Amino acid sequence: MASLSQARRIVVKIGSALLVDRHSGALRSDWLASLAADVARLKARGADVVLVSSGSIALGRGVLGLPAGSLALEQSQAAAAVGQIRLARAYEEVLAPLGITAAQVLVTLEDSADRRRYLNARATLETLLGLGTVPIVNENDTVATDEIRFGDNDRLAAQVAVTIGADLTVLLSDVDGFYSANPREDPTATRYDVIEDITPAMLAAAGDAGTGLSKGGMKTKLMAARTATAAGCDLIVTEGSRLSPLGALETGAPATLFKAHTTPASARKHWIRSMKPRGSVRLDAGAARALGQGKSLLPAGVTAVEGRFGRGDPVDILDPEGVRIGAGLVRYTAEEARALIGKRSDRIEETLGYPGRAALIHRDDMAM
Repeated sequence: MASLSQARRIVVKIGSALLVDRHSGALRSDWLASLAADVARLKARGADVVLVSSGSIALGRGVLGLPAGSLALEQSQAAAAVGQIRLARAYEEVLAPLGITAAQVLVTLEDSADRRRYLNARATLETLLGLGTVPIVNENDTVATDEIRFGDNDRLAAQVAVTIGADLTVLLSDVDGFYSANPREDPTATRYDVIEDITPAMLAAAGDAGTGLSKGGMKTKLMAARTATAAGCDLIVTEGSRLSPLGALETGAPATLFKAHTTPASARKHWIRSMKPRGSVRLDAGAARALGQGKSLLPAGVTAVEGRFGRGDPVDILDPEGVRIGAGLVRYTAEEARALIGKRSDRIEETLGYPGRAALIHRDDMAM
């Protein structure tokens, strides 16, 4: 599929039913090794890859001898605590021989809902990708309760894609795409190859049931597709149980492609522009020129700070005459920003008494 071949930043969601044998509870090692080889090929051509992987509870429950079926919250969290170690080790063992470093990232819904946590997660993932790693993202099941849960990794994958500005999300599923009706119940159901717009009829036709190990159904995949495509990210649903599922997708395996109508960068800049500013920062002439060339805003180029804002809040960016030339998400509080006015980045720790980020507003968090 052209979208996978051309993508530069890819999020791949892996469900428990693909990773763990539902009968024995053992890891499907051959399948995982084939996926790792797919990831290595994508990285060899220059793509960034993030894996959003289920499996910690499924792996841990077998080790602890917990019964089949639904578990109490405390049992699920105990299983996750045991399974997370095994899940991270499994990815490390298949990626390391290919020269790839795996990194474990555990998140909750609060990490995307709170702007400060969102920016911290974004900065961490960007750094990990810049260092050439493959982040393995999972919901932090050991601490997440219902009110701070995504609840399924389809939507988590879409949110990760939004966070890092991915241009493609691949949901490896137990079906080979989105159908007009449930293909297991209706022999006349047809698969959509490409979907430009998600209609109310599609949502009504989507079923909720997943497999014995999976929580996600087609409705969660449609919700994920809406989130991803609104942020400029294409999303593909394809059957993932075959060996080398990403390689199979590139060579024509059946799938449904949900098309985005914009680019990740354009969607993010539109989002930043639409936010109500909590304050402003005024620049000197040199900083204004640097921002016009696509650079980040450093404290040294700031001459004044107005308003009351926290880390991650939106602020207006003003030129030396006080004319608004853009907006951005600031990485310091108003008090910290005032203390840093005119300071070089190497004096941030000396000024604040603790280390901080070099940029006051990073170029990826800015719309000029």
